[in-house]
Amino acid sequence: MRQTLSALDEVPSTGNATTRFSNVALLSVASTLPSRVTTSVDIEERLESALRRLKLRGGLLKRVAGVLERRNWADGESADTATVQAGERALAEAGVDPRDVGLLINTSVTRKHLEPSVAVRLHHELGLPSSAINFDVANACLGFVNGMSLAAGMIESGQIRYAIVVNGEDADDIQINTIDRLLGSDIDRDDFLSEFATLTLGSGSAAAVLGRADEHPEGHRILGGVTRAATQWHDLCVGSAEGMYTNAKALLKGGLELVVSAWKEAAPDWKWSQMDRYITHQVSAVHTNAIVKAAKLDPTRVPTTFPRYGNVGPASIPITLAEEQATLNRGDRVLLMGVGSGLNTAMMELAW
Repeated sequence: MRQTLSALDEVPSTGNATTRFSNVALLSVASTLPSRVTTSVDIEERLESALRRLKLRGGLLKRVAGVLERRNWADGESADTATVQAGERALAEAGVDPRDVGLLINTSVTRKHLEPSVAVRLHHELGLPSSAINFDVANACLGFVNGMSLAAGMIESGQIRYAIVVNGEDADDIQINTIDRLLGSDIDRDDFLSEFATLTLGSGSAAAVLGRADEHPEGHRILGGVTRAATQWHDLCVGSAEGMYTNAKALLKGGLELVVSAWKEAAPDWKWSQMDRYITHQVSAVHTNAIVKAAKLDPTRVPTTFPRYGNVGPASIPITLAEEQATLNRGDRVLLMGVGSGLNTAMMELAW
């Protein structure tokens, strides 16, 4: 699984895949967060014996990742139920009758079973019609942006009028399993650090409704965006319900190189250097600062939610956008940006 840092210099630059939309709008975005707060102090107290044995200084999660706390589902709460709640609120805020929805895409990494899809339960509980297509899309932390792009394409082509893209993540099992494993006497410093990113994960749900711009002039136009892949690095971050293992240095270096190459390739066609807001995938302080520096972004235009919610996977972009929407003005330009394990990157521009 480990890759050398020097090998990452071999990532080829073969151009972006570009998509443009002329008649698609984001009508609403909503999130539902768990009520239980788990602080980084709580997690490090549970790992105290391991940290002491491995001579790792306390405050690691705050110092290295900038994550102070994250959310976990409390008794009586679940990712699926919260996703339905977020979906219901998004539909209501968009003024869209569930019976008019033609597509539901679930983009969650979390799944309690291999089949059927997570989407089928959400389709049923949201009261969508039998004519509404529904399926899961999985692409690590880029799933939500990919889902929005797929939905926009189907709206643009006239296949559907409305789509709802949803996501619900539950970090409980993977964190419990990881903490139990890290307390083992056979774990060394390298083992601990390879699973460190798991401790930054959080739970949460989000939903977005998309429709035709000509039917909803009040909506926020989805202009399009770019994607780029460097899938030769598919094993830099590998996760399951049992655990997530990362080569953190190589992952950061490879992800930054991918983002920068995509950014430069997009520059002639997309004017992204002066966006009013950059909604990035929320990983950590290290990742956010590195992207801000590499792309020369104004840090005051890059809101962060990872200190409070941790890394909520594909839900982190819509959760952050949902929080920021009250401060956005008509005509503002917003860029959604993310890097997902694999490696893949995606950027999507909205005209608010």
